[in-house]
Amino acid sequence: MGKIEEILKSKHEPKEKITLLAKEIKKDKKFIGEIVGYFESAPAGDQGHLIESLEYASQDNPEIIAPHLDFVICHLEDKAPRVKWECARIIANLTLKFSDKTVKAIPALLKNAKDKGTVVRWSVAFALGEIAKSNSNAERILLPKMKELIKKETNNGVKNVYLKTLKFIEKKKK
Repeated sequence: MGKIEEILKSKHEPKEKITLLAKEIKKDKKFIGEIVGYFESAPAGDQGHLIESLEYASQDNPEIIAPHLDFVICHLEDKAPRVKWECARIIANLTLKFSDKTVKAIPALLKNAKDKGTVVRWSVAFALGEIAKSNSNAERILLPKMKELIKKETNNGVKNVYLKTLKFIEKKKK
């Protein structure tokens, strides 16, 4: 049994499993490759833990996740809402340092902006906002789209994420 399975099959609580996986990622960059390789064959619940561990690791060290950006973008179209929202959060975490690379996630993020899940839409709004704030070319594309999304969005929390981005960009221009 490998380290991933050992952690996932342990008696630890889910958050502890995620934290242990994230610690392993931080210790050994090759561990991310193992997670990416194991992901497709993992049960749905474990996939959620795996992708969340990548999100945890990306908070402190986006550089170690950046080489796997295509994997993350691909899974924005996953069936599982948890996978979609964690992927959006990873993209948001990577954007400050890699805004030129995360822009390629915009089409999938915009598709998920209409997802029925509020957490998915909130995470997408966060990622789109980070991209718009960090990349002036993306900003020009995203501002009108975000204004459209605000009009259609039914959840105030999600709307507020977009509005916060718009205010930030307005201030930046002054």
